This record gives sequence, structure tokens and C-alpha cells, in this order.
Amino acid sequence: MSPDFLAAILIGLLGSSHCLVMCGGIASALQLSVPAEQRRHGWNFPLLLSAGRLTTYALFGALVGYFGITAMQVTGASMLWLRLLAGLLLIAMALYISRLWFGLTLLEKIGQGLWQRLQPLSKALLPLDSANKAYRYGLLWGFLPCGLVYSTLSWSLASGSALKGAALMLGFGIGTLPALLAVGSAANALRQLKANMLFRYATAAILAIYGFYTIWLALQRLVF
Repeated sequence: MSPDFLAAILIGLLGSSHCLVMCGGIASALQLSVPAEQRRHGWNFPLLLSAGRLTTYALFGALVGYFGITAMQVTGASMLWLRLLAGLLLIAMALYISRLWFGLTLLEKIGQGLWQRLQPLSKALLPLDSANKAYRYGLLWGFLPCGLVYSTLSWSLASGSALKGAALMLGFGIGTLPALLAVGSAANALRQLKANMLFRYATAAILAIYGFYTIWLALQRLVF
């Protein structure tokens, strides 16, 4: 696994406390919308919902990653500028995860208009009485406005290719899975761990250090 992919998983894992606020209620409501006879299949439907969401994330990442590298090739600009941007975004996400700065939530307003158009489509898929409906609902769920998703998507812009952009968004999505799939005591334990100040600051510091390291590598090549 590349350091960027691991960092993306870490962002998803640590930022999923915000996912619990944004999506936790939705996840619970969706599970309740599954007919009783379908719930006997256990994890099938929750996993299909998450698979749909991660598919949307990966497609967005691929599209943005392709746009980023294409723009650099057309303009003749160096990819190092995109790496510099990636480092700055990593630091911004570290500040968000440490709860020292919540500016990333402003990005959520960007996707509100699109989500309002898609939300009626999602309602037409309820109740989730088939695997097909569950997966398709998950695809639409991936459009739900989220500042952390948009920030990671901006990071994908600097990935250098469609494949790497998709991988970053997929890694982020994988990181959010424990929070959204965990139930009962497991969910409470996860919440308590992420609420621990020492754990939160330590992991945010690791992410910030990687951000500064990314910036240093970019500046080193640009200047020298």
C-alpha cells in the first residue's frame, strides 16, 4: 500500500466521527427500512449500501484525478504544484480531525444543490427490499454533501492519475466503514476511542507530519 492510500484510510477512520453525525442516522434508518425477512441475511444489505457509496467515491476520485493530470499536461504546469496543494489539504484535514478548525464543513454547501436534485431519486428506492435497490441507494448516498469527502476529493486532484485518484477515495471510504457498520458495544468503543483527546491529537499529528513532508518534497524540487 502506498503512503497516500494509508493516509486516506486514516482520514476516513478518524474523520468518521463526522460521518456518524452526517450519515449515522441515515444508516440506521436505512437498515430499519429493510423488510424483516431481508434482515435475516445479516450484513448483506449494509455491505451493499456501503459498496454503492464507495463505488461513487471511487468514480469521483477517478474523474477528478484524470482532470488534474490532464489540466497539468494542457497548461504545461508541473505536477509538483498539485503535490504542494495535496500537502496543504492534508494539514487542513489534520486540523479538522483534531477539532482545532472546522473550515472544511463550509465545503458541504457546494454539494447541497446537487443533493436536493438526487434526493427524490433515493426516496423512490425505499423500502430496500432487494439487493439491487440497496446497492443503487448506496450509489446515491455517495452524493451526500460532506466537507471531509470533498477535501479528500480535492486531494485526489493532485494524485496524478485517474487510478490513483480512485484509490485515494476508495481508501477514504474504507476508513469510514467501521463507524458506519459498527453496532452496539463496538460502536460505543469506537466513539470513545476517537473522543480521546490524546488519541485524536496523536493521529492528527501523524497526518500533519505527512502533509508537511509532502510540501517539503514539492518545494525541494521546485526550488532546487
